This record gives sequence, structure tokens and C-alpha cells, in this order.
Amino acid sequence: MAIVVQKYGGSSVADADKIRAVARRVIRTRDLGHQVVVVVSAMGDTTDDLLQTAKKVSPNPERRELDMLLSVGERISMSLLSMAIRDLGGDAISFTGSQAGIITNDRHVDARIVEVRPFRVQDELALGKIVIIAGYQGVSYRKEVTTLGRGGSDTTAVAMAAALDAEWCEICSDVDGVYSADPRVVPQAQRIAAMSYEEMQEMAEAGAKVLNAQAVEFAKERGISIYARATAKPPPEGDSLSDGTVVRKFGPRMPGAVVGVASEKDLFVLQSTADLDALLAFLDSHQVCGKQLHLAAADGPSDGLSMVLSRENLHDEDRVRSLMAEKFGDQVRLMDRIGAASVIGTGINTSYKNLRAGSSALAAHHVVGISTSSFRITWLLHQSTLDDAVRQLHQTFLEAGHPLVP
Repeated sequence: MAIVVQKYGGSSVADADKIRAVARRVIRTRDLGHQVVVVVSAMGDTTDDLLQTAKKVSPNPERRELDMLLSVGERISMSLLSMAIRDLGGDAISFTGSQAGIITNDRHVDARIVEVRPFRVQDELALGKIVIIAGYQGVSYRKEVTTLGRGGSDTTAVAMAAALDAEWCEICSDVDGVYSADPRVVPQAQRIAAMSYEEMQEMAEAGAKVLNAQAVEFAKERGISIYARATAKPPPEGDSLSDGTVVRKFGPRMPGAVVGVASEKDLFVLQSTADLDALLAFLDSHQVCGKQLHLAAADGPSDGLSMVLSRENLHDEDRVRSLMAEKFGDQVRLMDRIGAASVIGTGINTSYKNLRAGSSALAAHHVVGISTSSFRITWLLHQSTLDDAVRQLHQTFLEAGHPLVP
């Protein structure tokens, strides 16, 4: 029997009734003739609630202890789902990330998977069991519990699918696929039937929440198709995968076409004339990752550095900002309340046409920066105008343009 991996997000396992509904869907998948591995997120807002509690106890909790705390949420989900499956007549066993063989680097809160050793998972599958795995977590080579950052359960699922040579990986949530923009912001947003790995990875990096960027990276490396589908939909039978969004090697669009618009809030723009190595060493020592970095040689003795940071990567923001001011003074400043609006598509920058069109659409906005890649154009602007900017970009590139799928 072919192995399939299913991942269920926090909204899909938010309470006992939803967990039982997921259990029925998993058993149905098993009845279709598949060996099933299930990865689960924490129930509902459990992770956020745990993080808020930690901040009440300590404004700047130590990262190792945060991982010990936050990894509990997925363990609750995996145990309850295994119980529900057994109650419905199935045979299931639950594993933590470490028990399932998820090996990470030694970085806490935002670790990366470096290897998967799924020996126990394979043994239980061979015994005919459904295997439930706690997402978002693993164990470092130093035997420390680690977590993978926001969306890390997606990464767990795809990495496990790669290690097991699964037929496909299904990411199930309360939405029925990836949309051309957040439907809560853009009512005209359309579901995208198919996307390339690169398009989806850029969408995720730019703020789209349906799939995790590292998960897509794993899928791309191993050529695994990812199906983003609604939990409420029945599991696919045969080749019946017409709903949802499939992410695979090639997308159905011509190069240069925009597939979607994504946005991200709570960003900072760091501007610096300080010594480059000293500043980067400071950021490294506090595990502050930059999203984009631009360095321009100035006429004077110093170089000018501009870097985009996310509040999500500033786990002890107040202390980092204070120490930065103490060390660098007015050589470094942070511009707050910045948002990023991005358009994504294969070959989007083969000419300046898309950049010009987007900049024209945002002419009334105060744009503080622009960056590009082979698959993305990003405009930085005040986050209070971000939703309006997303709607304008969507109207310019998608509502007034060609259909997403030929």
C-alpha cells in the first residue's frame, strides 16, 4: 500500500468534536487502501495561549524553556487524535517529534530539520497502524527539544513524506487551498488550482499563511506534490484531486504572469551606518534573522545598510532594542510599523513592466522601499495602508488581467 501523509492545522483539531471528525477522515483514508501518517498542530490557539502565559511569567523567556513549553500543545493533539481513532475502531499510535526521528539543528524556537530517521514510524506502519506525529517539534543532536517556528507542522509533514517516500502530502486546514490574496482582505480573491514550488515558497515568505516556506523547500528538493485542501472535504479517491491547490514542479502560467498577492505586517526597517561586521555579530548573538538585506557603498568611510526585520524574530524585543541603542547609538535606527505588499509569479522580473505597473498602482502610498527576486516584487509601506495596497495590487494584476489557469 502507498504511504500518504496528512497534516491537520490547529483549527481542524480545535475541540473534541473536530478531533473526532478528523479521526473519521483519517480512517476513511486508511479504508481507501493507504498507509496513513498524520501530523497535527496544537489545538486552536493553544500555542498563542502558552506563549502569552510565558510572557506573564517572564517578559523575556529563555528560548530553551520556551521550546519545552510550546512543544506540549502538539503532544496534546496527537494523543487525543490517537484516542479518537481507536474509539472509532482504528488502530493508531502517537509519537512526539523526537520519537518519530525528526532531527534538527541546535537552534531553539526556529530550528531547522537536518535529518529524518523514521524507523519507529516505518515499524508501526508495517504493523498496520495509523501513525500520529506531533508537528512543529523535533530533537537536536544534543538531545534538546526544539521547535520549528510558525507553520512548523507543515515542515514536519513534508519532511516525513520525503523520508517515507510517500505518494503525496496533504495539508488540511479550514480553507480549501491557496488563494490569490487573503479573502478577508480581498473579497475577489480566487482559489489557485496549481502553483510551482518557487511561487508557493515566495508566497509563504511574503506572508501567505496556508503553507510554510521551509515545507515547500523540502517538497521541492524531493519532488513531492503538496495538496492544500479543506479538512471538511473527503479524502481524495484515485486521481480525484480537482479541489484545493496542488504545489508541484511546474505551474500552469506563462513566465511573467502574477499568481498572487501576499502581505506581512509587524516589520521593521533597520538602517545603519555602523560597522557592518559588528552589527551582524550583534544580531547573530541575539538570534535576530533579517528577511532582506541591502548594502550600498557610500561616499564616506562607512557603508549604508538597510535590513528588513520581523517582530516575530525579536523574541526579546525590548532588551534587544535597548542593547542596540547602547552599543551603536544613532548609527542604527529602526523604522517601526512597516508592512510589505508583494506580487508573486514565475519570471515576474524578466522586464520592468510589472514593477512599473505595481509602483503606479501604489503611487498614492508612501513607499519606503522596494525589493525584487526572480519570483517576487515587494513594496514596503506603512502598515496602516497595507490592506488597501493589497487590494490595489490585486485589482491591477489579477482582476484586470488574465485568468490564473489557462
